[in-house]
Amino acid sequence: MPKIAVISASVRKGRKSHSVALYFQHYLTEKQLAEVEIIDLDAYNFPIFEERLRLIENPTEDMLQLAAAITNADGVIIVTPEYNGGYPASLKNVIDLLYSEWKRKPIAIATVSAGAFGGSQVITSLQFSLWKIGALTVPAMFPVPTVEKTFNDDGRPTDPEAMDKKASAFVNELLFWIAAKAASAS
Repeated sequence: MPKIAVISASVRKGRKSHSVALYFQHYLTEKQLAEVEIIDLDAYNFPIFEERLRLIENPTEDMLQLAAAITNADGVIIVTPEYNGGYPASLKNVIDLLYSEWKRKPIAIATVSAGAFGGSQVITSLQFSLWKIGALTVPAMFPVPTVEKTFNDDGRPTDPEAMDKKASAFVNELLFWIAAKAASAS
């Protein structure tokens, strides 16, 4: 069974995107599609980026745990809100901290907003950053508009059937690229 890390990117008070990260944890676990680890950036205390992890003389335990979680994951789902057309500094900080850990890592992007477009404006800038460091971003996206109406705080959707159908296509694309990468390595 593949290992998938779900990054909850927001550290903002009152964040709503975390409910989508919890949804993916429930979905993947309940459908027995993957082992799941939530990487909640709000639980970490990272300093502002000043150097890549491999060049830091005394990395923190949080930095080492994050690097290990990404390295050990077969794939990653990033759940990010859209802030003014971009993604949060907490996520950029983590992307820049690591390098080889992202290389050829299959990554699926879920975007979240309070508005009607579901964070779709953030996809391009996030994809570009991930491409620049050699990550493999999968072509399926998972935009979530009006997140406060779509999910409760525990990650349960208001319309489970419709959300699971949407998640199926998204997750299956990630699983395809995880399997393709594994097949090419053997």
